[in-house]
Amino acid sequence: MADALRVATFHTGLSRKGPGVMLRDLQRGKDPQSTAVVNLLAWTEADVLVLLDIDWDLGGRGLDALVQRLAEAGQEYPYRVNLRPNAGRPSGHDLDSNGHLGDARDALGYGRFMGDGGLAVLSKHPVGPAADHSGVLWRDMPDGAARDLYPPAILDNLPVATVAQWAVPITVGNTTITLIPLAAGPPVFDGPEDRNGLRNRDELRFAARLVDDVPHPIVIGRANLDPDKGEGHPDALRALLDHGALQDTRPEWQDRGQARMDTVNWQGPGPMRVDYLLADRGLGVRASGVLWPSADDTLFKSVEAAGPSRVVWADLTLP
Repeated sequence: MADALRVATFHTGLSRKGPGVMLRDLQRGKDPQSTAVVNLLAWTEADVLVLLDIDWDLGGRGLDALVQRLAEAGQEYPYRVNLRPNAGRPSGHDLDSNGHLGDARDALGYGRFMGDGGLAVLSKHPVGPAADHSGVLWRDMPDGAARDLYPPAILDNLPVATVAQWAVPITVGNTTITLIPLAAGPPVFDGPEDRNGLRNRDELRFAARLVDDVPHPIVIGRANLDPDKGEGHPDALRALLDHGALQDTRPEWQDRGQARMDTVNWQGPGPMRVDYLLADRGLGVRASGVLWPSADDTLFKSVEAAGPSRVVWADLTLP
């Protein structure tokens, strides 16, 4: 019988306004938002979690605190990947051209401090050494847009990835799957030069290139792009969705009897599909979904307290 694997991703909203604040909130156990996030992650009972908007620190204490809270809720994650992200890393340049150096938008990836809003992977199965592509320069991306946007001095250290770009092998029985987490920056908050939109486009293109180089790829996380609405370059997203090696697990939720695929409910833009779970075509998809409960569901209060994002999950069968 084929092995089954539940994978899930969540833009947690756990990032805080300063270093160490996420750790404090998780350790005290009195913060409603972080408690709600723990409840939702425990509900998934996922074998593998790809978590976004997690503050990184050098000793990994913030993630340790989250892992401890999940263990107390009955979900043990002995394996993890928590590499330093680009988010909040100083670039040394005035990237947003506002005349001030050291702003959050001047970091290699948006961030008010080192590690602000990073990426993490938690697993119940052994994790091999992650290939960290976060340092690949944007200027070296074939047909990338960086050379038209920045002078050479900036191009020398500006990466494609705004947060991080990894390839994470996970061994499940006799099968090795490879997570390709998505943590693309939003294609907005810029000007007519479209630097954020073009970077988002090239981040998705770079993730698509990684698919061809790893066994049993699973592209999972936030593309920050809806295929049908909002700003950005949907052609890059559609190329990923239509990649010949991948299948869209099509996580859905029910809205008054109608299936919907939205994964976030932002104030202003409203519901959009910006989080994705794309699996290797050699894997079976037993079930998938978006945790978007109705008002009478016991999880509704936790979902509302956690923030605008929703948990996205899929049950996969392995060869």
